[in-house]
Amino acid sequence: MARRESLFAAARRRYARTLCAAAIGVFAIPAADATICKYVDADGNVVYSNIAQGKGLRKISCDIASDTPQRAPGSAKSASTPTGFPRVEPETQKSRDDMRRKVLNDELASEERLLVEARDAYGSGAPRPLADEQNDAERYRLRIERLRQAVQLHERNVEALRKEIAAIR
Repeated sequence: MARRESLFAAARRRYARTLCAAAIGVFAIPAADATICKYVDADGNVVYSNIAQGKGLRKISCDIASDTPQRAPGSAKSASTPTGFPRVEPETQKSRDDMRRKVLNDELASEERLLVEARDAYGSGAPRPLADEQNDAERYRLRIERLRQAVQLHERNVEALRKEIAAIR
């Protein structure tokens, strides 16, 4: 009995030491900001580094870099399109959206037709066994599973197409 308690006490001490080491490690991690310096070598090549470079490199500038992107003060949102990005005329965009809507509606009609066929084949989970499935229950179960998966696939496709059509301007 005394041996068991000492094993338990030793395990608790190991756990406490591990927990303490983990806590020290978490608090000892430096902030995500780092100083990035720009250097130029003798050939004119630019080198960026967060480590002081040796001889032969001339320091141009040093900035503090952060992992989080910084926004300019007063800008609530970044620009929607970059400068110089080609613009599409409204009529051209409308014709593209109309074509997209037509293609998606055709796809939706096709998927709905396939869904009806899959549901008919599935037969509410109890289709009639085929001739080769009469004596093979596993084969029958696998066919039912495939039919159920086909129904689910077509249901997801119909849902996704409807969502996509609703998102068109």
